[in-house]
Amino acid sequence: MQDNIPIIALENLSKTFEIKPVFGARRQVHALRNISLDIPAGRSLALVGESGSGKSTIGRMILRHYPPSSGVIRFRGQDITTIDRRIYGRSVQMVFQDPFAALNPAHRVRHHLMRPLLLHQPDRDPDEALRALLRAVDLDHARTVDKYPHELSGGQRQRVNFARALAVNARLIIADEPTSMLDVSIRKSVLGLMRDLKKEMGLSILYITHDIATAQYLAEDTAVMFGGQIVERGPTGDVVGNPQHPYTRLLRAAIPDPAIRLRPGTDSFARQVEEVRRLATTAVIGMSVVGSGHLVAEH
Repeated sequence: MQDNIPIIALENLSKTFEIKPVFGARRQVHALRNISLDIPAGRSLALVGESGSGKSTIGRMILRHYPPSSGVIRFRGQDITTIDRRIYGRSVQMVFQDPFAALNPAHRVRHHLMRPLLLHQPDRDPDEALRALLRAVDLDHARTVDKYPHELSGGQRQRVNFARALAVNARLIIADEPTSMLDVSIRKSVLGLMRDLKKEMGLSILYITHDIATAQYLAEDTAVMFGGQIVERGPTGDVVGNPQHPYTRLLRAAIPDPAIRLRPGTDSFARQVEEVRRLATTAVIGMSVVGSGHLVAEH
C-alpha cells in the first residue's frame, strides 16, 4: 500500500437528520455539508468549532454510528462500508468526553483492559501486555490495576480509556473533547500523553475540540467548522497564527489575553459575532488558497 494514502479521508461528506417531534411537522437538520478532509498516517488533525457545529457528528460517522446522506469515508483508501465491522472497529477507536461514563463502574481497571487484550491480542502474555499498556499511558500498575473507576481521578480514568483503545491495536484514535471535563491543571498532561502516543506508536489522532488554543499543542493540521461546514483548514501554525476566515478570527480573539483590558459598556464585539455567524451560515461555494496547504472558505 502506498505510504501517501491517508489513514482516513472524507470525500464530500454530508449528513441530514430528520427530526420527528411529538407535536408539529417534521423537519430536516443539515448537520454536515460537503465535508472533505483527510488525516495522513501518524499525524493529528484538530477539528475546532463551537457546540453544534458538527464536530462530533464527523467522529461518529467515522466510527460508522451514522451512515452518510452522501459522500464517502475511506480508511487507507478503502470505502469503510466495504470493510468488516470487527476489523474496522479494531483499527478505529474513540475516547469520549466523559472519562467516568465511558467506564463500567462495576468493574476494575484490570477487567476494562484485560478483556480487549484477550480478544484482540491472544498471542501475547496477558499480564505482560497489561503492564505494558499501563506504562504506555503513564499509570502505575500496582496502584491502578485493581481499582474501580470511582477510585481514580478524572485524568487517570481518561488514561485508562486511552489504554483500552491501545489494547485493540487501534491505528486511529478519535478523541472527542478528551480534556474538557478535566481540571485545568491536568489537561496539559493528557494532551502531552496524546502527543507522546502519536510520536512513539505512530498513531493518527482526530482531536475534536472547541478550544483552538490547545490545537497548537497537539495537532499538525487544523480544520475550523461552523454550521456543518469547513470554513478554514491548513497547517495549525497558519490557521491559528494567521487566521483568514472571520469566524476563525473570532475563535482566536476569544482566547483570554491579559494584555487586553475590557471596556465596560461596549457591544462592538457582540455585533461582530452576530455578523460573522450570519456569514458563516451561508453556503460555502469553494475554498481559496491563502498559503501552502492553507485554505479558507468562500461564501
